[in-house]
Amino acid sequence: MTHEPCRNATRHLLGLEGISSDKITSLLDLAEYYAQMDCRTTSSRDVLRGRTLINLFFEDSTRTRTSFEIAGKRLGADVINMSVPQSSINKGETLLDTAATLNAMHTDLLVVRHSQSGVPTLLAKKVDASVINAGDGLHEHPTQALLDGLTIRHYLGTLAGLTVAICGDIAHSRVARSNIYLLTTMGSHVRLIAPPTLLPNTFRQMGVDIYHHMDEGVKDVDVIMMLRLQRERMSTGLVPSAREYFRFFGLDHRRLNLARKNALVMHPGPMNRGIEIESSVADSDQSVIQKQVEMGVAVRMAVLDDLTRGKDIP
Repeated sequence: MTHEPCRNATRHLLGLEGISSDKITSLLDLAEYYAQMDCRTTSSRDVLRGRTLINLFFEDSTRTRTSFEIAGKRLGADVINMSVPQSSINKGETLLDTAATLNAMHTDLLVVRHSQSGVPTLLAKKVDASVINAGDGLHEHPTQALLDGLTIRHYLGTLAGLTVAICGDIAHSRVARSNIYLLTTMGSHVRLIAPPTLLPNTFRQMGVDIYHHMDEGVKDVDVIMMLRLQRERMSTGLVPSAREYFRFFGLDHRRLNLARKNALVMHPGPMNRGIEIESSVADSDQSVIQKQVEMGVAVRMAVLDDLTRGKDIP
């Protein structure tokens, strides 16, 4: 089985803001091809043979780093996971020195996660490799939104015309931002649901509907996307106790029944069960959380493939 190359191949994937619907569709189509291929075989391909992929993660991540590693290996790349705590970076080396080191290694693909917004963009200006943003500060997490979009399209057939509720810690969520860009570009109606302390007014400018009451926000939606409460990024006083947070903004069966019949339940992980989502809902037939993980590998294969198409190996 063959697949046509993605149109309008770009050099980096730093975010989804400003990315066209045609480009998103092309990436999702290629990811769908890889998802179908993986159902039939686990053998590696030769798409990235001779290429070097480095995962440079300044923040911990199990799902994202592992799925990029699996994606690279399935496509035949040489994959290196750089351990930041044991690296020169942790000994005081600057990002620009790190960029020079990576260039000397003739890296082809660089996957970067960092707690500060803009670090992948800075590195993209300094390295010869194609840079993929695996999450930067409060900015974006583009491949997470792509895998979420692919999961929704897998079950519901389209993104256009759907109503998607994104619920929880909007303020600290780069996942929410990337999903807003993707979903609105693809014709979905997006609702944001959170307490005022976790939903800044700046989001009103992004073409979304704002709700501060969970019952109202999830009524008649096609998809409910829960977000992790990111206590590590918060100052004190933004939310009450965990029990109170779940009481007002947690997803249980009663609230799920307010959505459309068979509405999808999503979560980017890791989940705080009993705080954002009831365990029985997370494990229900309407939950597609494990499918999101599965689609993550396919999406990252598509992105790695797309960024190297048409480029000669040095």
